[in-house]
Amino acid sequence: MNRMKPLVFIILFSLLIGGAYLAYNTLTDRYQPDSAEIDAVDETREQANDPKDKKPLAPDFIVFDDRGNEVRLSGFKGKPVVLNFWASWCPPCQSEMPHFNQVYGDLKDDVAFMMVDLVDGQRETQEKGKQYIAKEGYQFPVYFDTEMSGAMAYGISSIPTTFFINREGYIVTYYQGPLDSETLKSAIELIKS
Repeated sequence: MNRMKPLVFIILFSLLIGGAYLAYNTLTDRYQPDSAEIDAVDETREQANDPKDKKPLAPDFIVFDDRGNEVRLSGFKGKPVVLNFWASWCPPCQSEMPHFNQVYGDLKDDVAFMMVDLVDGQRETQEKGKQYIAKEGYQFPVYFDTEMSGAMAYGISSIPTTFFINREGYIVTYYQGPLDSETLKSAIELIKS
């Protein structure tokens, strides 16, 4: 009887796969898109050929500076922006910070840096972020995402994550993971023009 169980399972599994295959083929053969669907696809293709539409508009959000003042991403419109999400407990974030500090020192007059500390109130607090920046002597501006509005707007699932936004407010490229100075400068060149 125990030998029959695997055999019955294999037969049932095979029937299930075969039935799914037949159902897929039958439904695929019957499906004919109507003209409205075809027009919508054509319109989407036309929009995709417009260079402006290839870049998504950077979502606006509110963070706070070290004095508690509200700062909006949209307040930097007209200037290229390097938007970095990080936390002081994050080793990859720590490894990229010296590179950001160096590039900020070189390019701070040409590019806005938004170094956004993701403050969850537990693992990362505003005080921990401030202490880390002061201890390391970093000069770039730090903003605190205490309400996670930036993290939600950009769908941050891992840190560090860095977005490069051109002066018109469009995201040109982004990176997940730590960046070095050369990669950072190369990406900034894409948003400076």
